[in-house]
Amino acid sequence: MFSLFKTDPTKKLKKAYSAKLEQAMQAQRNGDIRTYSQLTYEAEEIDKKIQEIEQSKRQ
Repeated sequence: MFSLFKTDPTKKLKKAYSAKLEQAMQAQRNGDIRTYSQLTYEAEEIDKKIQEIEQSKRQ
């Protein structure tokens, strides 16, 4: 009944994931490959957290 008021924990992570990918794309366009790889790594870590949360919801 009160699940209407609960926020989705993955919503914030998905927004952060998209922002990291956007930053990584901009770094790649600017030729900063080191920053691009770091941001891509951080985005992958966020994606892993999202996958873990979604897996726990299914069980």
